[in-house]
Amino acid sequence: MTARLLHSTLFLFAAAVLAGCATSGAPLATAATAALPTYAGAEPLGAAMEGWVYPYPVQMLQFEQEGRLLRMAYMDVQPAQPNGKTVVLFHGKNFGAEYWDNTLRALSKQGYRVIAPDQIGFGKSSKPEIRYTFAMLADNTVRLLDHLKVGRVAIVANSMGGMLGVHFARRNPERVSALVLENPLGLEDYVPSIPPQQTANLVKLEMEQTTTSYRNFIKSYFKDNYRPEFERFVEQFARVQQSSEYPRFAHVSALTYQMIYDGPTYNELPKLTVPTLLAIGQLDRTVFGRRFAPPEAVKPLGNFPQLGKAAQQRIPGAKLVEFENVGHVPHLESPERFHAAVLEFLADKR
Repeated sequence: MTARLLHSTLFLFAAAVLAGCATSGAPLATAATAALPTYAGAEPLGAAMEGWVYPYPVQMLQFEQEGRLLRMAYMDVQPAQPNGKTVVLFHGKNFGAEYWDNTLRALSKQGYRVIAPDQIGFGKSSKPEIRYTFAMLADNTVRLLDHLKVGRVAIVANSMGGMLGVHFARRNPERVSALVLENPLGLEDYVPSIPPQQTANLVKLEMEQTTTSYRNFIKSYFKDNYRPEFERFVEQFARVQQSSEYPRFAHVSALTYQMIYDGPTYNELPKLTVPTLLAIGQLDRTVFGRRFAPPEAVKPLGNFPQLGKAAQQRIPGAKLVEFENVGHVPHLESPERFHAAVLEFLADKR
């Protein structure tokens, strides 16, 4: 653990202890809230997060797309005792590949080669201001696998990455031995309930974010499971926001929002032909674009216990594993249970 991360972790832990003791008085709770880090004096991070440490060495694949020279960052973790199988990890919208740290370790320990890319537009990869599509991200991933001379892979995918996983498996079924969808977006059709948004408005909202509002947003993923080590996601955002490159970062975030809105996967689920595991945290109530619809329109959405069961019925031969008391990111909230389920599922897949 770096000194920076240790400092912020201990700081947040102390604040959490104070909050836990504040059972009868508002002033103490307010003081605990005020004690949360703001990162006002922290070193800024550029859009490519050059100073942010990943758990394994980061490599770059360089290629041209739409007349631009792009760099795709990835970690390629080789196991000590290979089992001959490879897993590719697809991250969510508000995370990069580094949040797969414990999954990289758990799978490689069991003999899997594990590849964790930052998709173009995310993490340490290039962030061009272009129209993003899941087809583009899927094709970029194929490009990476071809570069690494990797043929058939298992996909483990969280949140937005789950939508990419569905698109990837639909476009390249011959290359997918198994698909694990960890609380994926796209298990329901958002478009009828969530009105479309102008990109300029999305950028404006991104620019108005604060450290506090972003922390509250991240906390909503984890429900009651928010822990001090998750503060690093808030720190990362706060430091990027202090960079002169943040307006471009915010614009790309808005563009990838549009990709999710324009690339639904609900009707693709019955067409999946690869072995699929739905790994669903039961506390999750994530609704894509929630803020843009009235409460009555949003109320029936985001019920992941129901969505998981319904998706199991719609995906041919799908298996469902439910994680009680877990929110949107089971591999961080309950890694032992999540990895045990994934390893059991992948054991006989080639």
